[in-house]
Amino acid sequence: MKSVLTALLLLTLASPALAQEAAQHAFALHGDPKYPATYTHFDYTNPDAPKGGTLNLSAIGTFDSLNPFIVKGVPAGGMTFLGQSLIYDSLMEQSYDEPFTMYGLIAESVEHPKDNSWVAFNLNKAAKWADGKPITAGDVVWTFNTMLKEGTPFFKAYYGDVKDVLAESESRVKFTFAHNNNKELPLIISQMAILPQHFWEGKKFAQTTLETPLGSGPYKIGKVVAGRSVQYVRDENYWGKDLAVNKGRFNFDKITYTYFRDSNVALEAFFGGQFDIIQEQVAKLWATAYNAPPTKDGRVIKEEIPNTRPTGMQGFIYNIRRPVFQDDDVRKALAYAFDFDWSNKQFAYGAYTRTQSYFENSPLASKGLPQGRELEILEKYRGKLPDEVFTTAYKAPATDGSGNNRDNMKQAAAILDAAGYKLGKDGIRVNDKGTRLEFEIIDNNPAFERWTMPFVQNLKKIGVKASYRVIDDAQYTNRMQNFDFDMTTLVIAQSDSPGNEQRDFWASEKADIPGSRNYIGIKSPVVDELIELIINAPDRAELEARCKALDRILLANHYVVPHWYYGAWRIAWWKKLAHPDKLSGLTPAITDTWWVRPEAAAAKAE
Repeated sequence: MKSVLTALLLLTLASPALAQEAAQHAFALHGDPKYPATYTHFDYTNPDAPKGGTLNLSAIGTFDSLNPFIVKGVPAGGMTFLGQSLIYDSLMEQSYDEPFTMYGLIAESVEHPKDNSWVAFNLNKAAKWADGKPITAGDVVWTFNTMLKEGTPFFKAYYGDVKDVLAESESRVKFTFAHNNNKELPLIISQMAILPQHFWEGKKFAQTTLETPLGSGPYKIGKVVAGRSVQYVRDENYWGKDLAVNKGRFNFDKITYTYFRDSNVALEAFFGGQFDIIQEQVAKLWATAYNAPPTKDGRVIKEEIPNTRPTGMQGFIYNIRRPVFQDDDVRKALAYAFDFDWSNKQFAYGAYTRTQSYFENSPLASKGLPQGRELEILEKYRGKLPDEVFTTAYKAPATDGSGNNRDNMKQAAAILDAAGYKLGKDGIRVNDKGTRLEFEIIDNNPAFERWTMPFVQNLKKIGVKASYRVIDDAQYTNRMQNFDFDMTTLVIAQSDSPGNEQRDFWASEKADIPGSRNYIGIKSPVVDELIELIINAPDRAELEARCKALDRILLANHYVVPHWYYGAWRIAWWKKLAHPDKLSGLTPAITDTWWVRPEAAAAKAE
């Protein structure tokens, strides 16, 4: 009998479905973590960086809330809802020099079985809120349930495969999964910012508020001037300041965001010394507007820092809930009216590269015709997809840049004619159902006007009436959350390890949920299946093949008119600042890893 029991025990321990990994300091989606348990700091930080001084940052528009986790309101600069923010810690922290690996923060270790049926986090017993109370597993459970019930719809999509969460003790919390295919789920749970249950009890979580929230992170909120500025003050008693994950990080005594009406005013304020660093998005300004005296005399440093992260998709996006955009031939035709090559020469000194993928600037982007594993995946859906998925490599319409895009305009007109849209007496195309090719383009950034108006003018030449309107941030946010737009300019950002967030971007179930990021309104069973395949990818090679397949399907349906990307961050800063010699290619990590030069801080004190 004893031998039988021993055999059963050995079988249980050896079974991949039941075997449990020992508690680990880190968790990598694919492969092993770069940094061992004995690591002292991340390579892209300076562990000897001096503490002190103030980092002055800018923001555009306004804000009306210090709660970034809900649909309502415009959160203040520095308030993020995922990962470690300035005031909230997460269970674990992602490194910036690996595709997707998490290291212990609030959770000092993580346990995860080989069958991926659950994940458990063992909390650091030293972890505490800024008021001195301990962070408990109960806080984690409360945060998770509150996010799903009252937070932005993103959370339901992101954490949808969690079946149950349980506080097994004051310092241990376990998440059980609905199925074991979602390899990314343990890591994205660890990114969740943890909130204090005792602070929020008796308060309306789903309402906007400017009440100072209680956090556990490296900073506390200081002075707030509603809509104009918000200040963060480094917490000298921050519980996690000596952890390896934080060494060389969060070096400023204060971080202040000051709001400006628009980017032109902000640029003038920058050279006037009202804030310390600016990340320039406009190529023309980078080429012409930074030859100011502070740059010439060396007080301002101008640098391009290589950007190796996927740039995602920026473009004019269609709201296909609108009848005018429900015909994919119409969407395809209108793209010919955007003369990127001419605009790039006129407005950006030829600096930009045309975006050709939803996963641009990464190995996840589809190229050429589908082949190998990618083709195997797509073959399952042949007959349910546009034929061009298999026959034509996507390429955004191009011109010679001369401004004479007559051939493209003829192509657009021919597509619209074939789609049944004929010119009416007023010069606007209309089909036999009475649908007129007439729509509005909205934006909250005046800088895009010079790119948009030539597009509008070209549309007019082919019988399409488009108007363009810049609206304020609050109105824009409200309209986008309620899908109350025809067309807009949008960036759909991607990470180096796509996963659960793809549901919020493209899933059918999200298309009618206000506040989701399926702004386009996509409802496609094939896309839904591809999303789940991406989430459940067993390894990196399969993830890349599945992302390429999804990319190709999205491109073939012409949901956007692609814009451009630039493979570097264009950053200018006053010489008071310094950054590590080795920066991550995924983010410049300004608030994380930069610091004020001691001599600059001393001069300021004098």
